[in-house]
Amino acid sequence: MFSEKAKITLGFILICLIWGSTWLVIRLGLESLTPIISAGIRFTLASIFVYVMMRIKKINLQNDQLSIKLYLVLAFFSFVIPFGLVYWAEQFIPSGLASIIFAVMPFGVLIFSRLAIPETKISFYQVAGVLLGFAGIITIFSEDISIDISNNFLGMVAVLLSATMQAGIAVTIKKYGSHLNPLSMNFVPLLIAGIVMTIYSFIFENITYWSFDLNAIGSITYLAFFGTMVTFTTYYWLLKRMNIVILSLSTFITPIVAVLLGWIVLNEKFTTQALAGSAMVLIGILFANFRGLFNYYQLTKKKFKS
Repeated sequence: MFSEKAKITLGFILICLIWGSTWLVIRLGLESLTPIISAGIRFTLASIFVYVMMRIKKINLQNDQLSIKLYLVLAFFSFVIPFGLVYWAEQFIPSGLASIIFAVMPFGVLIFSRLAIPETKISFYQVAGVLLGFAGIITIFSEDISIDISNNFLGMVAVLLSATMQAGIAVTIKKYGSHLNPLSMNFVPLLIAGIVMTIYSFIFENITYWSFDLNAIGSITYLAFFGTMVTFTTYYWLLKRMNIVILSLSTFITPIVAVLLGWIVLNEKFTTQALAGSAMVLIGILFANFRGLFNYYQLTKKKFKS
């Protein structure tokens, strides 16, 4: 029904839209639950959703030695530690500053892919697109940023470590995980992450703050199904088919979606500065895709002539 290129485009748009919405849903959910228990239940429930989908599609869990190593690496370095660091950091730094620092992820992807996968093609257009997109993120959130190094330093380092880990994981999966099914790739890491973070929350969080009302249940269910199972499964599927640098630019689009939803749902301000920054991000992504878009135009032009 859809061509491979159309599926890739739709998949990229899907993860950008859903991950952009998760910032709002997380904020709503944290009105009823503390951060780590919310993440722990989210990942545990997501692993159940993934398992059900695996049974429906009759996908078996891959249990070779390499797959098991990748499951463990993903569990701790894509879910437990990075998400734990971001949740912890947002106690000390503004969300706008966190968004800017996390937006260094594409730079990490550029560096790690160059070191680990030398055959990966990184063009001038991609580097320029990443720089322009990053400048756009800074423009969007610059009004809300005030940095106090004495109070913000550890939080800033935590978000930077999280972004670096996610960049490293993306490159690792790109290099070693091509044999894994996108669903089975998620099941074990999500289950481990869910159990570990839930246990941690019982030990270190104040359970008297927990309220499993409709707000909490709705938030966790949305984040588990759409924000985790659908997005990460789609992301790993795209990782096998897209240039990893281009895929990492989704990190720039999700804050734009979050700002728009905050404006629409929570009546937050949407300034001309945010509009200008969003335009810079989108132009940067188009610039990073310049070579592919040019080749596609040439191919379409030839088909039209013939």
